[in-house]
Amino acid sequence: MQGRNRKDTAGSGRAGADTGEVAELGADSWAVTLAPRLAQFTAVARHEHVTRAAQELGMPQPTLSRAIVRLEEDLGVALFARHGRTLSLTPAGRAFLASTERALTDLERATESVRADVDPAAGKVAFGFLHTLGSETVPGLIRSFRADHPRVRFQLVQNYGEAMIERLRAGDLDLCLTSPVPDYPDLVARRLDEQKLRLVVPDDHPLAARKRIRLAEAAGELFVTLEPGYGLRRITDALCAEAGFTPRVAFEGEEAETLRGLVAAGLGVALLPPPAVPRPGVAELTVTAPRAVREIGVAWLDGHPDTPPVAAFKKFLLSRRGRLLPR
Repeated sequence: MQGRNRKDTAGSGRAGADTGEVAELGADSWAVTLAPRLAQFTAVARHEHVTRAAQELGMPQPTLSRAIVRLEEDLGVALFARHGRTLSLTPAGRAFLASTERALTDLERATESVRADVDPAAGKVAFGFLHTLGSETVPGLIRSFRADHPRVRFQLVQNYGEAMIERLRAGDLDLCLTSPVPDYPDLVARRLDEQKLRLVVPDDHPLAARKRIRLAEAAGELFVTLEPGYGLRRITDALCAEAGFTPRVAFEGEEAETLRGLVAAGLGVALLPPPAVPRPGVAELTVTAPRAVREIGVAWLDGHPDTPPVAAFKKFLLSRRGRLLPR
């Protein structure tokens, strides 16, 4: 059969067929041309009878017959051999059917997946949070939320603040809990709570007997801190600057509890939020000046539409303003 199609069969319509690359869906793409007719072809191939296929699809038999003829003309290939009112697949038709069924199955699965994610009762929330909120705060939040939304699913990401903001922008996260509260034009952020920071010293340190301390009194100490880029590191540097000194850093890490352990080992002192469970080997001093706190906030991408489960969890988080953190 001589095809009427203007496309070059070695050209753009087949991009990615054997290489795993994604074809571009331009005006001359095979996908754009064929997608509306794949289900029609599959129904006819399954029944090997146009009338029965038309009944299944709920469309007039002449319309379906014309659609199949047009499909063959566009492809330039005979997909069916005609035997009166019945049809049988040609070898080309069998090969085309195998790929068509895979494509339709993938489409069905993709549709079911995205519909499931937005289901108000059982959809998905992609939620990011800081490492320091992972042991107690976030599990408690999810437990409370799921008391009223028991089937909502969470995709959780634990990371430092800037990494989560980039994932918000990439569409990988719906919401994130972070600190400091970000101030970017493409994000919406709401302050939820604040957490006092303590100066943590080894329990045999000369300052360990103190209950309170001005941060300037620690100017001569070695500090263990989080790596640059972490929100708590920026806060530490800013508080030390406000106290009139630049901290001498003995170690830069990625986990607050690792820093607390290194303080216990005598490697230095640290400004840290309270631990979920008291740790032996350290003393934790209240900082009286400057005011040593970190703000915790929730952020999301401005203008990004919320699915029902995301909207419900966002509303829940905002309702926890001032009581997000354990007291």
